[in-house]
Amino acid sequence: MTAVSPEEIIARGDRLYDTLNDCHLCPMDCGANRLAGETGNCGAGAVTRVASHNLHFGEEPPLSGGGGSGTIFLSHCPLNCRYCQNYPISQYGNGADATVRELGEMMLKLQSRGVDNINFVTPDHMLPMILQALGRARLDGLCLPIVFNCSGYEKVEILKELEGIIDIYLVDMRYNDDQIALKYSGCKDYVKTNRAAIREMYRQVGNLRLDDRELAVSGVMVRHLVLPGGLSGSEGIFEFLGGEISRGIYISLMSQYFPAYKAADDPTLNRRITPNEFRVAVDAFNEAGLHNGYIQEMIHEQI
Repeated sequence: MTAVSPEEIIARGDRLYDTLNDCHLCPMDCGANRLAGETGNCGAGAVTRVASHNLHFGEEPPLSGGGGSGTIFLSHCPLNCRYCQNYPISQYGNGADATVRELGEMMLKLQSRGVDNINFVTPDHMLPMILQALGRARLDGLCLPIVFNCSGYEKVEILKELEGIIDIYLVDMRYNDDQIALKYSGCKDYVKTNRAAIREMYRQVGNLRLDDRELAVSGVMVRHLVLPGGLSGSEGIFEFLGGEISRGIYISLMSQYFPAYKAADDPTLNRRITPNEFRVAVDAFNEAGLHNGYIQEMIHEQI
């Protein structure tokens, strides 16, 4: 990957910022005039809103196994997942507005605390301002890998703007069925959109590459959260990854689902997954020939 200069990062951010008068950053294509004070489908305007920025040791080992991941949680989200575990941030917009200068200072402060990367969580709808701040932070000495920690419901043409800028894509693959995605996350054409995004991310940075400390320096890691009732379609997702992307791609297979936000009112979502449901996903991972990644232990087992 050829690195993009700080000046070019800023220029790309400026170009994307100018499009916020008719916002089509994400596949929702809401067309909100965010520059005039409208909020998009995501709930965001034209100012970055940050829920928190801190050291985080709860990410996968290659991301937070050393000095921690320097996470910057962005408020709001283009998706409306009925079971969102971060719903006060994503759906209610909890957080505080930050200028481009302040966002850049957050990155540099995290670097000074010894983190191993800068990890933007749910960055899609704030991308113009993130790039403007990132370019300025690079000019001021930021030299860490950048993690794009996203839902995976992305536009390929927007991802192409990130080539040479993003080092690590930490990306969700939630569903293998468009109707389930529409019902539970409010997004259309999820499967085609998500798979096209994965292909583009992999084209840019390939398989996860680790340094001599076993920490990630570049590449793609796919997160797959197992949902109750087989809603996540693990078998189809892993067949796609193993057959069309790479059997060496890193997977984070997660058992941590719990019924948050609106899930308590849904008869399918209002419980944790069972050990058997998780075993089905693990078997699908193995049968697809995948062999890299992390399988989360089940903490709260149900029969």
